[in-house]
Amino acid sequence: MNTLVPPGRPIQQLPDQLISQIAAGEVIERPAAVVKELLENALDAGATQIMVRLEQGGCKRICITDDGRGIAPAQMPLALARHATSKIASLSDLESVMTLGFRGEALASIASVAQLTLTSRTASDTHAWEIMAGGSPAPASAAAGTTVDVQDLYYNTPARRKFLKTEQTEFGHCLEVVRRLALARPDVAFSLVHNGKTVDHWGAGELARRSTQVMGEDFAGARLPLHQVAGTITLSGYIGLPTAARNRADAQYFYVNGRFVRDKLLTHAVRAAYQDVLHGDRFPTYLLSLDLDPQLVDVNVHPSKIEVRFRDGRAIHQFVFHAVRDVLAQTSATAHGTAPAPQAAPAPGLSWIREQAGLPLRAQGGVAQDLAQYGALFNAAASPSLAGAATTVLRDASASHAFATSPSPAGAEPAADEFPLGFALAQLHGVYVLAQNARGLVLVDMHAAHERILYEQFKQSLDADAVQIQPLLIPVTFYADPIEIGSVEENQQVLATLGFDICVMSPTTLAVRAIPALLKNADAQALARDLLRDVREFGGSQVLMERRNTLLGTLACHTAVRANRMLTIPEMNALLRQMEATERADQCNHGRPTWVQLGLPDLDRLFLRGQ
Repeated sequence: MNTLVPPGRPIQQLPDQLISQIAAGEVIERPAAVVKELLENALDAGATQIMVRLEQGGCKRICITDDGRGIAPAQMPLALARHATSKIASLSDLESVMTLGFRGEALASIASVAQLTLTSRTASDTHAWEIMAGGSPAPASAAAGTTVDVQDLYYNTPARRKFLKTEQTEFGHCLEVVRRLALARPDVAFSLVHNGKTVDHWGAGELARRSTQVMGEDFAGARLPLHQVAGTITLSGYIGLPTAARNRADAQYFYVNGRFVRDKLLTHAVRAAYQDVLHGDRFPTYLLSLDLDPQLVDVNVHPSKIEVRFRDGRAIHQFVFHAVRDVLAQTSATAHGTAPAPQAAPAPGLSWIREQAGLPLRAQGGVAQDLAQYGALFNAAASPSLAGAATTVLRDASASHAFATSPSPAGAEPAADEFPLGFALAQLHGVYVLAQNARGLVLVDMHAAHERILYEQFKQSLDADAVQIQPLLIPVTFYADPIEIGSVEENQQVLATLGFDICVMSPTTLAVRAIPALLKNADAQALARDLLRDVREFGGSQVLMERRNTLLGTLACHTAVRANRMLTIPEMNALLRQMEATERADQCNHGRPTWVQLGLPDLDRLFLRGQ
């Protein structure tokens, strides 16, 4: 018997103070939650400059000052009342809300668990006014805008205070909240002071500058711009290069209509886009903003307003997935299309390559005959996949000859734009290809590069054909809950398209009769459960894509040219040309880089030239 609740207690109306303290448990979880609510109010008020002052990680004091519109003295008592707001007035307003706050409960909740003082002045007022919870406005001295001073958080609820962490931990959470909002609004200046010392100050500016200030120079040096529009939906911002992925998911910022969110659907879409360019235990970095009609998204899902629900989640998932994937597809040698730097020495000519390949020297008119011999070399190569580059290397060698013999118009090498990876010089320890381009020296990890080439070829071949189905000799049956049963009944066409034959045997039993042939060695029951969950949540099978990509990655890894396999100069040049023609060629499918560029200035610094 439960002795904690006395039996027979009558139903009674809770006092307003207790109601506010209960509500504060949902909204005011820790000092960082107070900072978030007050900063959102400041931004909704049109602030262009915001000062955040904290003491003891926000546990002792949180004081936020803005230069926004301010609050008229007659409205100040109402601002501290529960469920009082200027941002919505009807259900239709709630369905199209564009402000960060709208519930009208933040100030009342904070005031119920802390000492709160509100000071504000509108542009039309001759002086500021000040009010404390339960009091009346009194004249005060302050500039136009609003200051909310919160002291002794949880002073009247000591049990809640015991759950707070150390000062540095709580300050870290507050700092992260400020950073999130600073990234969302680069047009607003933010200052953060902790225990009397200025921690950060970000002046108003562009997103590129703000993201560098907040996320660091490492992110700025390894990011790709993204801007994709589909009707009234826009996705913009930056995504980090796969080679700059991190051990933790601590540099991932996603905004929906200016609101920072943690949404499983959006996170899954981005993760899926990185799937075949990122190692499994690494996390991509990104700063993305999704803007859409507010009627297409519900922000009133949780009191913290950090979760959202989309009217058409499947469409949003696919839009984000394809937008990120398309930008990542540009991470190839040809995507680095900067103007080539002048060369200090001519690029290797066709004659030098012929000598290294052991072919007889000919005059320029005999190039075609030599190129035919190059093709024969490829057909005899130990790596069959390189034989397909025979026709490509014909153009390669011809351009190489022009690269060395033609004059440079306007000081730039003529073939540099067409062949950004240049031409092979030698092989190092059977692992790396050394090449020279117009900018300097290129180092290529031949196995990683060839692995990416084969991986993309495998994907293209698979996408060109229907999914092959592998019938199971003995169907795999398993217990299913009503949601899984319904998912099968509602998505038969989707399942069939993906190569699955799953049928309902009884109200509690499903049977897997066939799976994709590519996944014939997988656990059919586990695969079916993952697939049904994914179809239900995302409207399509990213699980299948991930399993397929894992399989193709394994095949590519085993098929790619191995370390210590000695390549001829023509084979190395064929590899370079294939890399230039392959999407995502900057990294293998494990997320490792495939090549690096050492410019002439870099080499000069190594040897102290010019110093």
